[in-house]
Amino acid sequence: MKVSSRGEVDPFIVMDVMEAAARAESQGRTIIHMEVGQPGTPAPAAARKALARAMEEGPLGYTVGLGLPALRARIAGLYREWYGVDLNPDRVVVTPGSSGGFTLAFTSLFDVGARVGIGAPGYPSYKAVLKALGLEPVMIRTETQHRLQPVPGDLPQDLDGLLVASPANPSGTMLDRDALAALIGAAEARGAAFISDEIYHGIEYDRKAVTALEITDETYVINSFSKYFSMTGWRVGWMVVPEDHIRRVERLVQNLFICAPHASQIAALAALDCGDELQANLEVYRKNRALMLEGLPKAGFTRIAPPDGAFYVYADVSDLTTDSRAFAAEILEKAGVAVTPGLDFDQDRGAGTLRFSYARSTEDIEEGLARLARFMAAR
Repeated sequence: MKVSSRGEVDPFIVMDVMEAAARAESQGRTIIHMEVGQPGTPAPAAARKALARAMEEGPLGYTVGLGLPALRARIAGLYREWYGVDLNPDRVVVTPGSSGGFTLAFTSLFDVGARVGIGAPGYPSYKAVLKALGLEPVMIRTETQHRLQPVPGDLPQDLDGLLVASPANPSGTMLDRDALAALIGAAEARGAAFISDEIYHGIEYDRKAVTALEITDETYVINSFSKYFSMTGWRVGWMVVPEDHIRRVERLVQNLFICAPHASQIAALAALDCGDELQANLEVYRKNRALMLEGLPKAGFTRIAPPDGAFYVYADVSDLTTDSRAFAAEILEKAGVAVTPGLDFDQDRGAGTLRFSYARSTEDIEEGLARLARFMAAR
């Protein structure tokens, strides 16, 4: 059977690491998971209760394509609460996870062959989705002096789009308002659409993340209930689009997805009012971050930058290995700790980097750091 070249995307290496860790666990080993960007906590209690009630009250069918009106209105309210932005709820599109949001954004904004800039290191699925849609990812090498975020001088002139994440995955670094505005201005000067990945907003430690909507309405903003709201498996997120893009995105949603899962939308609506529980989760990440920033250098992983947000530490291990995938496999085998090779995030320099996630329980993080210290001492 003939196949499309667009399906020839790179594997998502962290998923391979998860599979290897699961095999080890099936053999009776206890593995500390520092590989996956997934909260160790469940969806908020009120969200689970809201869904249970809804399931007893009647069937859960299709919703309108753009999402439950009450959920869209409540998301708009979040922008007032978090950023002081007065957002028209009509601009909010509920999506099947942020992944659905990226598919919708890329399909709405770009024709086949368009060139879209993304920073390296960066989330690997950006590139995969772009390629699968017949678009050309343009990798923009970021530098440590810019905290692994792109700056206007890094951008080529011939871009059709620019995608920026703050807080970023894998580095956890954030752009301040001036830096974000500079990138938005540079994209505008090139006639390029600007997409802001804000799925780690809410998980910040010393300062609040800036939304692109504080700077311009001419942007696509993508967010998700997966990270701060602890709902990865529920596959529900949202996107904010310019007013004159609402109907075009609605048509795409109707045909590509019909709608986001009704059950997940009900839970998401309740999750938005679970601030106390969600802030308690954040305090766990804050404690874990402090443990990582102290424990990783003690173990021998000294070349790291303190993350501003998210729940990752990205470490330069080029002094320890030239093959991060083999190094990660060795750590899993000998230390019982699953970590992610940097090749997932940066094909040019990722052979010398690792990503450590601290989204699990504090007890797991303490045990994982102890295991890493013993492994490195014996290596």
